[in-house]
Amino acid sequence: MKNFFRSLLAKYMLIIVLALSIVQIAYVMIAILLTGVSDNFETDYTSDEMDYEQIEEDWHKDANSLETEEDISRNFDKWKNQYPDASMFWVDQSGILRDATEKRDDLPTEWTSSFTARFIKDRYGENPFTVIAFVGEEDTDGFVVFEINRDVFQTSTQIAFDNYASWLFVGTLFLVVFFIFISFLFFRGIRKRLLQLQEAMEIRDVDELPIQIDVKKRDEIGQLEQTFNQMVHELRESKKREQEEEQLRRELIANLSHDLRTPLTKINAQTYKIAKQDVSNDAKQAIHALQSSVEDIDKLIENLMSYTLLMASKYKLDIQEVDIVRFSRERIATWYPVFEKEGFEINVELEPLRENVWHVDPVWLGRVLDNLLQNVLRHAKNGRYVELKIESRNSYDAIVVRDRGSGMKDSSNQKGAGIGLSIVDMMIKGMQLDWEIQSSNDGTTIKIKKNIQDKQ
Repeated sequence: MKNFFRSLLAKYMLIIVLALSIVQIAYVMIAILLTGVSDNFETDYTSDEMDYEQIEEDWHKDANSLETEEDISRNFDKWKNQYPDASMFWVDQSGILRDATEKRDDLPTEWTSSFTARFIKDRYGENPFTVIAFVGEEDTDGFVVFEINRDVFQTSTQIAFDNYASWLFVGTLFLVVFFIFISFLFFRGIRKRLLQLQEAMEIRDVDELPIQIDVKKRDEIGQLEQTFNQMVHELRESKKREQEEEQLRRELIANLSHDLRTPLTKINAQTYKIAKQDVSNDAKQAIHALQSSVEDIDKLIENLMSYTLLMASKYKLDIQEVDIVRFSRERIATWYPVFEKEGFEINVELEPLRENVWHVDPVWLGRVLDNLLQNVLRHAKNGRYVELKIESRNSYDAIVVRDRGSGMKDSSNQKGAGIGLSIVDMMIKGMQLDWEIQSSNDGTTIKIKKNIQDKQ
């Protein structure tokens, strides 16, 4: 129940209840005010004289008792004294206007049957209030008419209402506008808090996580804000655990790489010692295979270490001006003996460019080329072809490495290409270069591209 009274629903219900209560109180006060004001308005007639049915009954009764013209005049005087605002006249059996309490231009001196019928029709239920009665008991002496404006019969309360109706309308309108204004303030506050919550969701701290917000109220939005803060707290704890686990993983990889290289160095030394001895051809082939495996493992460990350092942003990047044509020629020269030994056809096309200088890290770029050429040697042996050339286009210059192997989609008995390409990707992007791979069953082409705008 305590939470309900803190809720937005309870607050809005309170606004509605207060609005209805204010309206009721206002109407009671208006009624009291009108009653008090009505006492200041005087009417010419009592409540008994304001009874239309009674007036009509009395007029018919007096008309039936009339016999002579003098009786009609006296009767008019009597009613005129009682109703000074009334108008009365007599039309005899011949349709002649014989007597009237006041001169009226709208009354003809001679009444036809059609005019009489229209007169009765026009006065029925309209203003002025009209009573028509036959004279005498025989109904043969014509008829007398009594007319009085209905407005004179208004009560003091009606008069007060007519005078102050506009104020009543303005007061009612004010109450409605006041209720709408209070509702607007209520919902504007809700909207403002929701927008603040939305803004907090979009803002990121230095660790790329949302920031917590202050919980000022304990209603539904406050509970939502509290849940959001709890989510942010859990995200921070999760990221902290992830960073701790990543640090442990890096330390484990570094320690494991160091520990593996020690026995590999011993194995390599013992293999070299055995290879110097006089052994059979089968033994020499086995020793050669063992040396190749040791070298492969050493390369994998080196790649693993490089990948770990790159992920931890601890692999130093040293940007320098490098003559890319000369650098590529020197790099492929170190691989000539290796490819010739494996029976590869080597094609090198290193033509000068309009601008040979690239701003790169020579160590990183050398590592990239070594990884790509190593992949050709390990995964494209069946093609026995490697090509290194410089390519220049309108939008870029590029170093191109191409082979005629079976493509990257085919399986290879050599493993470790995935981490090698991951290292290539991170190093190329770290030097603000682009690269693309085109691979099919006819071979693989890799381009390391420097965009033209970088040359400006």
